[in-house]
Amino acid sequence: MSVRADGGGCPFDEWARSVRARVEAALPRFLPSEETPPDRLHRAMRYALLGVGKRVRPLLAFAGGEVSGAPSERLEIVACAVEMIHIYSLVHDDLPCMDDDALRHGRPACHVEFGEAFALLVGDALQSLAFELLSHEGLGPRRAEMVGLLARASGSRGMAGGQAIDLAAVGRAIDREKLETMHALKTGALIRAAVVLGVLCGEPLNPEEMASVERFVQSAGLLFQVVDDILDYTASTAALGKTAGKDAAANKPTYVSLIGLSDARTFAAELHSQAVGALAPFGERGERLREIADFIMKREF
Repeated sequence: MSVRADGGGCPFDEWARSVRARVEAALPRFLPSEETPPDRLHRAMRYALLGVGKRVRPLLAFAGGEVSGAPSERLEIVACAVEMIHIYSLVHDDLPCMDDDALRHGRPACHVEFGEAFALLVGDALQSLAFELLSHEGLGPRRAEMVGLLARASGSRGMAGGQAIDLAAVGRAIDREKLETMHALKTGALIRAAVVLGVLCGEPLNPEEMASVERFVQSAGLLFQVVDDILDYTASTAALGKTAGKDAAANKPTYVSLIGLSDARTFAAELHSQAVGALAPFGERGERLREIADFIMKREF
């Protein structure tokens, strides 16, 4: 059993670079080549997925794997699967019928570059490929559980459901409980899936340990969205790599619009403390998850 799945004992920045490099090398292997028919679709899939983003969810998967001593070969597969789901959601989010954004990761969004029809197909194809990866026999006997976990996190009781609530809430006043539910589904569900998929790649945890993981992901998932809400209000388009101020311009509910910037920052600090506290039972095995919580909290705002 390997406690440090990748880059054991090294500083967080070095570990994160190592994991990102591993994922960046793996993703093209799991994708059809640009020359494989239908070539335009495969070019669009590679455009959307490769060389973009901070790969936070793959980092979470690898960090979750350190809690359970998971082998890096398994973590590589689940990390790529969850990133495909994440990128598919961004491709669809940017469409005119959704959030209508022409910019993603500092360059033209997929539908701007390849057209709306191909952007829809890119999302569909990346979602299917993610589940194909989770059927890989190298993931061991728990892969059916992994498929169910990612399916729920992606569907109407997870990410897609959160987006539906988000669309319905535009221009309407919602309370804090409803906003938290929306974010728990839209953002938190996939963050939870990333961590738990990593955990499932290793040795089974006892019920108390799994409860600690669940407390961590609940706080960390909401923390990610609260910080996103703050950044949408305070950061520039260049810093974000997507259009800043879109939520406010579209009259979408956010923590900043609901409780104000100062209280949103205070809430983020509380969530960070809760996430870190949940990891206490794991000692050194939880260090990478703690560092990721710090990374989420310390993004520029």
